[in-house]
Amino acid sequence: MSESLKTVFVTGATSTIGSLLMPMLAERGVSAVALGRKRPADQSGDAWHPLDLTDTAAGLPGIQAGTLIHTASLWLLPGWLEKFHARGVRRVIAFSSTSRFTKQASASPYELEVVNKLIAAEDHLVAECERLGMAWTIFRPTLIYGGAGGDRNVADIARLIRRFGFFPRFGQAIGRRQPVNARDLALACVQSLDAPASYNKAYNLSGGETLAYVDMVRRIFETIGHKPVFIPVPIWAFRLAVRLARLHPRFAHLTADMALRMQADLVFDHQDASRDFGYQPGRFDPAYLNSLR
Repeated sequence: MSESLKTVFVTGATSTIGSLLMPMLAERGVSAVALGRKRPADQSGDAWHPLDLTDTAAGLPGIQAGTLIHTASLWLLPGWLEKFHARGVRRVIAFSSTSRFTKQASASPYELEVVNKLIAAEDHLVAECERLGMAWTIFRPTLIYGGAGGDRNVADIARLIRRFGFFPRFGQAIGRRQPVNARDLALACVQSLDAPASYNKAYNLSGGETLAYVDMVRRIFETIGHKPVFIPVPIWAFRLAVRLARLHPRFAHLTADMALRMQADLVFDHQDASRDFGYQPGRFDPAYLNSLR
């Protein structure tokens, strides 16, 4: 690994991906400096510095680093790249989402806002990095799962099953999915860190297994020791259930369009990532759910 990449800024170090990335970097002898509002649970001292990315008037700590790995929301990055450049950053790895493609026709104002924010942030990242002479890589994962803190995808499905003993199914729910483990995404950061073939490119990062939505949920049932029980529901009932669930902050991200997407194939090829930096995601394995409640 080149000397310029041996110190790395990590934003979103307490996120699902960031919390897995930090120890991976340490194992490889990379000095990782966490920047964020919360101190990572396993970090102390100079390894963490407070930073609120929503406050674009704030400054960065007086530390030099060659790389920024941004695992926080992509739309928080605009306004910061020039400041990171001034701290020596010449390499940027950041996470977007395949949602920028799959939710463009959503009827949900919330989802459309997220899509527009992702697209604008990607465009800004590319333009600013090219202006400043920084090599950039954008990762667009599919459905993310895993991590000690859980996620808003597979873990939420498991919570619903544990609470009610069934899962509401709209239609046959045969749309194909490619769940991707957050650990594989953290590893992708490490693999591409000093891989010139990945510079100035965007990658769709899907999981290593493609399965129907209903089969994905069935595997979650079986993993947590519940007999699979699916209750067919009409779309009006699903909309009502989502409206009620959104009253709880934990489920504020839910939309009725999720039901319609149970029938849609949300499938992406990750062969470019495999070729350029050895990305090899594993099959869907939700065993981590047994450590969550």
